[in-house]
Amino acid sequence: MGTILLKNINIDGQVRDMLIDRGLIARICPAGEVVLSAQGADAEIVDCSGKTALPGFVNMHTHAGMAMMRGIQEDTEFGDWIKNIWRIESKIDERFVYWSSKVAALEMIKTGTTTFNDQYWFSPAARRAALEMGIRPVVSYVILDKSGPWENVRQQEECIRLYEESRSWDDASRFAIAFHAIYSVSEPMILWAAQFARDHGLRLHIHLSETEEEVRGCQEDHGGLSPVQYLDQLGVLDERLVAAHSLWLSEEDIRILGERKVNCVHNINSNLKLASGYHFYYEELRDAGANVCLGTDGCASSNNLDMLEAMKTTALLQKAWRRDPKAMPLQELLDTATRNGARALGINTGVLEEGREADLLIVDTDSTFFLSPGSFLANFIYSAHSDCIDSVIAGGRFVMRGRRVEGEEEILKEARKVLKQII
Repeated sequence: MGTILLKNINIDGQVRDMLIDRGLIARICPAGEVVLSAQGADAEIVDCSGKTALPGFVNMHTHAGMAMMRGIQEDTEFGDWIKNIWRIESKIDERFVYWSSKVAALEMIKTGTTTFNDQYWFSPAARRAALEMGIRPVVSYVILDKSGPWENVRQQEECIRLYEESRSWDDASRFAIAFHAIYSVSEPMILWAAQFARDHGLRLHIHLSETEEEVRGCQEDHGGLSPVQYLDQLGVLDERLVAAHSLWLSEEDIRILGERKVNCVHNINSNLKLASGYHFYYEELRDAGANVCLGTDGCASSNNLDMLEAMKTTALLQKAWRRDPKAMPLQELLDTATRNGARALGINTGVLEEGREADLLIVDTDSTFFLSPGSFLANFIYSAHSDCIDSVIAGGRFVMRGRRVEGEEEILKEARKVLKQII
């Protein structure tokens, strides 16, 4: 891993130089102040005049292995949608997940994501695909034991085996435990997964209160308790829990999630497209003490992995349903896509500061979208599209330059072959 000097790059409205060394941001200073030592003689020097740096996005909830399933189940109610998805998933294999995850990683790089929190089958294949592409995956062993072809699988033994394997990982990837949802996982397995995650210091990644039907079903099955109250009664909720969706919440649910410091992930495009809902209680969760993050969900429901698009839609909907144009200010919006996700995963990134992991986007501002005197963030989020992201650095090395990602033609070629065989 070499040294990179980004010269004349705009950071927070000032032209700076950024020195990246051994995967970390070593120095940020006024342009022209960095003097490379003899040891830095082989450093790559990149003139970034006219470009702006931002932290790499942290996609806090997705299913990379579904990247080749986009468009196969449209205009369908959530209950029917998920049943059909499970039927399709019964046919996939490790090779499908590997190439689908390669497609996902390619798309994430092109749209500025440098870390993603994944929940899907054949997670070692997804991990391998992401690492080969140069971005950081957090992969989960997924527990699901109430329906589908997974009923008789010895999931606890498989999970333990994969965890033991993960202890030897010497790269940027992380291992987590996931149970799908309260309606698809039995109480004994929920308790086992939560305890295993707690005992081994792992993140626990779940779907929570995604639909009104989920809440109603939980109340019928558990004496009037909401999914949040039910899991709290089981002792599952804490600061290591990543709760995707967290959409259908009561005031009491919000209080509990805040007190337990849960990481709540908003997945606006998926929720809108499946008509699951749109009243995400960002301000209420934030004020209660929860850590609010952003994710795209998988391509079978959101249809893309573009965090910039998710940011814009999130802000527009918050402003609209609250009837408050001041809702979701720009810096907070950016934080949900960067800093907050890094905090949720316990990784040293999400901010452009010395000593942080060098995960960043280089945005080309030489376009109509950035001509106005408005703030950079306003132009970036509300006006531009992700193709303004010229280059991406992940873990201290370039994974995209000038919109080109190494090997992208081969990925698309192989993905088409696999897709033809499976679907």
